[in-house]
Amino acid sequence: MTEREAVAHLLRRATFGPTAGEVDAAERAGVAATLDSLLAPPGADRGTAATPLPALGPDPYAELADKPTREQRQAANRERREQVLRLSGWWLDRMVAADDQAGEKLLFFWHGHWATSVRKVRSAPLMLRHLETLRRHGRGPLDALVTAMVRDPALILWLDGHRNTRKAPNENLARELMELFTLGIGGGYTETDVREGARALTGWVVDRRTGAARFTPRRHDPGPKTILGVTGDLDATAYARLLASRPEAARFVASRLWFRYAGPQVPAPADLAGPDTVGTLRRVFTAPAFAQSPGTLVKQPVEWLVGALRQLGVRPSTLPEQRRRQLLAGLEAMDQVPLRPPSVGGWPAGGAWLTTSSLQARLRSANLLAAVAAPAALDRLAAAPPDGRLDALARLLVVDSWSVRTRAALTPLAGEPRQLLAAGLVSPEYTVS
Repeated sequence: MTEREAVAHLLRRATFGPTAGEVDAAERAGVAATLDSLLAPPGADRGTAATPLPALGPDPYAELADKPTREQRQAANRERREQVLRLSGWWLDRMVAADDQAGEKLLFFWHGHWATSVRKVRSAPLMLRHLETLRRHGRGPLDALVTAMVRDPALILWLDGHRNTRKAPNENLARELMELFTLGIGGGYTETDVREGARALTGWVVDRRTGAARFTPRRHDPGPKTILGVTGDLDATAYARLLASRPEAARFVASRLWFRYAGPQVPAPADLAGPDTVGTLRRVFTAPAFAQSPGTLVKQPVEWLVGALRQLGVRPSTLPEQRRRQLLAGLEAMDQVPLRPPSVGGWPAGGAWLTTSSLQARLRSANLLAAVAAPAALDRLAAAPPDGRLDALARLLVVDSWSVRTRAALTPLAGEPRQLLAAGLVSPEYTVS
């Protein structure tokens, strides 16, 4: 693997998709310096500054009267849908614009790990708060992240934590906290631990007017609890810290980072877990097995779309509203819309994204991307001599090389830059990273 191929591989995995210019700069800096830059604490970010938080307004459901009319409920539903569209569009725009691409990609990883859907939460402001909590704690130690998440209003609503009371316990949040978020299946916990964990989580409700999670003592189950062999008057915070401190949690979360950033086709190192998320990512990206994994991960639809938008010089916020909605509709057709994971287990991976319907949706989105590509991107293709346009396309899309079969399929399109671009976006080489 050449130095350019190595930095391109790192950038394709650590970010949503690098531009050719970013690969040029990384090649000059070298792999080690590029990795340091990717994992450094975020500083001033011009892209983020250019995508300020959307003005969502209050939760329309919180503003309803005690006995709303049908018309009032319908109006609240319309406003909620518009708020969700604004938030989804804003995040897509920020994914494209952010200078801190590694941080934005990491946020999307955590969004899939702590999979929480606006379909049930039914509040764009709460989902925004959820994302900001993941962003604030996602780089650091697991303890701070888990402690913050057990008090996250969106997660509480999503997993029925607000229904978990002393008199009527609900184990949903406690079970998923252990099984999917911290310890993993086979992580050393029992059904008794789940029940006791649910007791520790009792008493939390969500105030939709303020968007805050609030502890209500009369709903809490006090007294000693025994969880994972530890006995005490454990509350939500103590329970979260207990889970985060377990070696099984560090290993499980590290394995999920490896699965999403390196892939299941290559074995993970035995000592992958670092002191915090950034430390673990450093071990992921410097593992010898990571360097052996190019072309083995199928891009998730969001990764594919955001990477293409970046490489084609397109900011969604600069497009007409109809085009912006078409981008989100394309993601929906590919079965991956931000803020709407299909279940608490998150999105699938690998071949699940290569169904006939998904590939047809990618082709439609590829044609849309070719139609809205920045003139400069198309000019680079048009300026290349006909026999050099495939190489120009590979540079534009940061593809190391085309296979003989792909080159044969693309060659007849060399005279039509937009068609060539659309075909390149759905090529096997671009579909994987």
